[in-house]
Amino acid sequence: MSKAPPAEHAVALLERTGRFLTATPLFAREERGLGRLTVQQHATHAAAGEIVLLRVGRRRRGAVVERVIGSPDVARDIVEALLLDRGLPRGFEDDVESEARERARDFERGGRRDLTELTTFTIDPTGAKDFDDAISAEDLGGARTRIYVHIADVSAFVREDDALDLAARRRGNSVYVPGTVEPMLPHALSSDACSLRPGIERAAVTAELEIEDGRRVAASFYRSLIRSDERLDYERVQRILDGKEQASEPWGAPLALARAASGALRERREHAGALVVDTPEPEFDFDEQGYVTAVRNREQAESHSLIEHLMIAANEAVAELLERRGQPCLYRVHERPEPAAVERLVDALASLQVPTPPIPENLSPSQAAELLGPISVGIERHVAHAGHGRRALDSLLLRSLRPAVYSPVNSGHAGLHSRAYCHFTSPIRRYPDIVCHRALLAAVGGGERAPERGPLAELGAWCSQTERDAMLLERDADDIVGCMLLERELFRRGWDRAFEGEITGLIGAGAFLAFGRKGGERCYEGMLPVRTLRSSAKSGAREWWEINEQGTILRSDTGATLRLGDTRQVRVERVDALRGRVDLISAG
Repeated sequence: MSKAPPAEHAVALLERTGRFLTATPLFAREERGLGRLTVQQHATHAAAGEIVLLRVGRRRRGAVVERVIGSPDVARDIVEALLLDRGLPRGFEDDVESEARERARDFERGGRRDLTELTTFTIDPTGAKDFDDAISAEDLGGARTRIYVHIADVSAFVREDDALDLAARRRGNSVYVPGTVEPMLPHALSSDACSLRPGIERAAVTAELEIEDGRRVAASFYRSLIRSDERLDYERVQRILDGKEQASEPWGAPLALARAASGALRERREHAGALVVDTPEPEFDFDEQGYVTAVRNREQAESHSLIEHLMIAANEAVAELLERRGQPCLYRVHERPEPAAVERLVDALASLQVPTPPIPENLSPSQAAELLGPISVGIERHVAHAGHGRRALDSLLLRSLRPAVYSPVNSGHAGLHSRAYCHFTSPIRRYPDIVCHRALLAAVGGGERAPERGPLAELGAWCSQTERDAMLLERDADDIVGCMLLERELFRRGWDRAFEGEITGLIGAGAFLAFGRKGGERCYEGMLPVRTLRSSAKSGAREWWEINEQGTILRSDTGATLRLGDTRQVRVERVDALRGRVDLISAG
């Protein structure tokens, strides 16, 4: 399976050069050799200063404007331009849209267990439109709780090898960038017929789990019909968990049961050696014109982990059943780390005086995997005591790991300390989850055909690649939008203001810092080159810096240091928004 090469298109900024319209590629295009292009002016409604999508001729002369995207000053337009520049398909072919609308109008209600009288709720981000999962909970007495994890039954609408299925497979996953999303499935399914919206009967696949003292003691799976009673968001649930808001009935008591079961699962998992990592992600606000207006970090509050650990339990239960039955599927595999990588991690942490567990002299892969959990707990405690350093230390930990991938061969999930793991809980936005739904339903007599074993290795590699591509695109979009907001704030409030930054990365040329508003979140990132640092001596001579072997400390010839996790006062010297780059200078 291979990705079709994109047509010869370019996203560019139109300019007036004498009597002619010319266009300069908006993003770096060196790999395609695109420079300034001449634009055919007849029959074009685009004007100088606008961002456009061009179709470039063979000789790269006389480019044609296919679409006006917007203004280079509007963040939402820049994000749209980035998606088009990366070749992301914006929208679906007519036959795919038509098929989605047809399937959305009708689905088989027969053969499903009717759970519409069971109290059910969803918990998602405030702006979410695609609700993959819903929860119900019942008290079975003693320490036992029955948790129902209801997942949208996408495979009831997307049939193998039809136009919808092929389109979803090509995409591999939805792509979420600030202000918009390019969904894996058309709107008629992704945010309507497959979305578990409140007050509407929806087709689901239910994982019924019995939890006792943090252990899953029983599990069953079946197709169901559900109706959500409440659409909750993380912020509201957190207020309830913090005692700042009263939960309503009928969902208040099930929410409390789900919280207790999730907390017990988390405690047992972490005690067994699962990683404890909290990577903050930025969330941006936009006004009606598309300008970015605010940013905040989305961190793992208890409301997030409540849902996360119930989803992990469901994914593990599905994977274990499929492994026992020998059913072909795609597992989510996170192989054990290389012992040498864990040894380097421990060495790096030791250089920063972060306590770590003792390391055996001849470290085996299994021992290396067992150390990850205690190391992550040690980082958590160190950060809690120091009050800073989380991003840098978590980054060190994550870099020591192998990437998680999709594979038909179960090698376990080292990060979660799971013997078998798959992705089952997000079929609206991930194609491997649809594969697992088909495999599960085939295994339990749910009326689906099992996936063929032969193509799964190639499919797993493809989905792993589309996931990496999406992560890179999402990161770049976050950087660009963050730069546009920072630039806007600096023009409004002045460029001479100082920020407290936290060092998140080091290279020989300088330090990367996360910074933000005074006393607030560190939502921006930039680089402080060591060439700009001057000695504190009266001569003001330039300092010479050298990075240590572990890559955790930069030392100058005058004895000054820059250490991972440390804080430093900085000012912004330059913002290059389209490259997502911020250059910093010392304010100290």
